[in-house]
Amino acid sequence: MKNKINPITDITKSCYFFEEDKSKSILIMGVGNYLMGDEGVGVQMIQELEKMELPLYLDLVDGGTGGFLLLNVFEIYPKIILIDATMDGKEEGTISLIKPRFASDYPSALSVHDVGLKDMIESIYLMEKVPEIYLFTISIKEMKPMTLELNEKIKNSMQECISKILALSNQLYNSF
Repeated sequence: MKNKINPITDITKSCYFFEEDKSKSILIMGVGNYLMGDEGVGVQMIQELEKMELPLYLDLVDGGTGGFLLLNVFEIYPKIILIDATMDGKEEGTISLIKPRFASDYPSALSVHDVGLKDMIESIYLMEKVPEIYLFTISIKEMKPMTLELNEKIKNSMQECISKILALSNQLYNSF
C-alpha cells in the first residue's frame, strides 16, 4: 500500500524520505511487541489499517518496540497518532485517547516497552520541531509471551478503535 512506511527500508535507507513534504500528512504508528499477545495490539491495528483504502494524507508505521530508533520520524510529521496497549486496570478492550506531552502523561501501568516509548516522548520535546501527538490506548489484562493471538475482547475493540482513529485523523487533517 502506498501509505505504508517500513521504518527500516523507507526511512533509514532512503535518502529521499526526509525530503518529502509531510507538512500536510498524519502518521499513524502502532507500537508494541507483536509476540506478546494482547501487548502487540498496536502493531496488529497497523496491519488491519494496511488492508484498507486510506486517504493519501495518512502514513502508517509499524513501530514495534523501536523506541529511540523511531525518533527521526517524529521530526517530519506535524501530527502523529500512536496506538498502544496499556495495563491500566480498566476493563479489557477499553479504548482511551490522551494527548501526552511528557512521560508522566502516560497511563501509570504502560506495558513492557514503556521505558523506551516514554523516554522517546520526553526526547521529542527537546527537538526543534515538536509534532502534535495523540495516543490511543487499548486496555489489556495480561501479556502472553510467544503468541500472536489476541484476546476476544481486544479483537472486538479493534474496529471501534480504527473508526475513532480515522475520525480523529480526518478532523486533524481538516485543521491544517
